[in-house]
Amino acid sequence: MGYPAIVVNREKLMNNTKVLAEKCGRLGIDVVPVTKVYCGIPEIAEASVSAGVRMLADSRIENILKLEKLNVEKMLLRIPMLSQADKVVEHVDISLNSEYETIRTISEKALQKGKIHKIVLMIDLGDLREGVWYEDAVEFAGRIIELPGVKLVGIGTNLTCYGAVIPSRENLGLLTALADEIEKKYNLKLNIISGGNSSSLHLVEKGQVPKGINQLRLGEAIVLGNETAYGERIDGTYGDVFTYMAEIIELKEKPSLPIGEIGVDAFGEKPVFTDRGIRKRAILASGRQDLKVDGIQPRDKGAIVIGASSDHLIVDVTDCVKEYKVGDIMEFDLGYGALLAAFTSEYVEKIIK
Repeated sequence: MGYPAIVVNREKLMNNTKVLAEKCGRLGIDVVPVTKVYCGIPEIAEASVSAGVRMLADSRIENILKLEKLNVEKMLLRIPMLSQADKVVEHVDISLNSEYETIRTISEKALQKGKIHKIVLMIDLGDLREGVWYEDAVEFAGRIIELPGVKLVGIGTNLTCYGAVIPSRENLGLLTALADEIEKKYNLKLNIISGGNSSSLHLVEKGQVPKGINQLRLGEAIVLGNETAYGERIDGTYGDVFTYMAEIIELKEKPSLPIGEIGVDAFGEKPVFTDRGIRKRAILASGRQDLKVDGIQPRDKGAIVIGASSDHLIVDVTDCVKEYKVGDIMEFDLGYGALLAAFTSEYVEKIIK
């Protein structure tokens, strides 16, 4: 094994998917695992498919292409680029949309290929990321319905990711009310009412999801076992599906305060230091080019991450029970941002067990 590395436990990932699918299933809600955090690696996504889900979702066409051999529907989460409309029709079953010009272009490409592309209309309920403003949603849905080559199969929303608006009975109730209005006005059935992401799970736990919501797109809940409205752990899930591993390349006792005038570091930031005296510091062969350093936590409870440059991670190991030496491997848990960065970095080896 080369280092740094991220090790994936597929059994734990499958467990997390099953637990969440069962919790949501009791309320008539389908779970769609989001694969973007691990860059759509099919061997990892297969663990969620083995748990019985019927659809996978990702934000990028490049990742969906990796998933093509998995026998489930594929959903494109990020609003499609006009420049990728042809690829969307060719490789994606369902896409989330909010721009008429993009949907019209997808319609044209679908007609050229003799296909019908499924559309979920995204509605902004106040989080201010993607979506048609909720007051315009019913009229906008009618414009989609008129287009050939595409089929409006549902509506959805996204909350918490940008504006940090927490899903509630009120805002998700508005989504279901809009679904009812669209169905009645245009005499159709919407198969998907997609009520957001892992931040909606606190409503699932309380049994407070408005009737009609029948889909959640889950990323962090599956990979880290967290709901994301309040950051609570979900009963029955594992938080250690992924393990980050890095090798110690230097181990020395040094002062905790730099000597000399303090300027800005390599990233244009002015660091602040606390004088804790002489400390034993391990330097690991990993840095900001590999992951989001403020999103990691050493498994060794006595260790403290001090900071990092591009290529070096500095960890205070003074209070560790273990006597580390050069060449030893330290293990870390990762937050969502750190996990995303680690999988995106070509310098981090991916080990799937």
